[in-house]
Amino acid sequence: MNRPPEAVTLHVWGVDSHRVPGALWRMAAQRRQLRACPGATFAKLMGTGSGETFTVADSDLQHWALLVSWDAPQAAASFERSRIVTSWNRAAHERLRLELTPLASTGRWSGRTPFGEPEPTPFEGPVAALTRARLRASKATAFWKSVPPVSRALHEAPGLLLAMGIGEAPVGLQGTFSVWESTAHLSRFAYDDPEHQDVVRRTREVGWYAEELFARFAVTEHSGTYRGRPLTTEGVAP
Repeated sequence: MNRPPEAVTLHVWGVDSHRVPGALWRMAAQRRQLRACPGATFAKLMGTGSGETFTVADSDLQHWALLVSWDAPQAAASFERSRIVTSWNRAAHERLRLELTPLASTGRWSGRTPFGEPEPTPFEGPVAALTRARLRASKATAFWKSVPPVSRALHEAPGLLLAMGIGEAPVGLQGTFSVWESTAHLSRFAYDDPEHQDVVRRTREVGWYAEELFARFAVTEHSGTYRGRPLTTEGVAP
């Protein structure tokens, strides 16, 4: 059994337009620093977007994300004092930070299983869902045509607190990150929404992805804001 990490953190920083060049520089320069970060078992610096089409048009150059799996909670806590976090905090006008515990994970990301193989566990409280895929170039056009109906259904779903597109590149490496009031709300969208179910069915039939991962997390701690709003039952979805 591939053990899940002891902790997972997601930072999302919002920067003003004149800070975007610095954000792009940090995205490139900090990858090596992250690989040497004590306790980090997996880390991805990512751009964000609306997730409405998963094309360049979705990109949000004023919000940037960092997802890290940790071998100990203490390592995650120490990371808050690192040069990486300090540099982003100084440049940002807002920050959202989430502490996550893996509840379920299937698939691979860059050939790895970054969230282990956790035993499915019930959880009372807000939960997060992460999807990530590497798109086959030959299937891209068909995939992009399928995205808008699902995106609309997602943003209108009851119980949604936050939704954003995430990815290591503007095109071809994309995913979604969403937070929900409860497992029941997330499951209702995942299994009952007809638009979402249609895409799941077509994914199996068409084979859009060369690699894919789906993970579900308990949201154990959260602080800060995204697009000026805290993570509350009123939601911070765009």
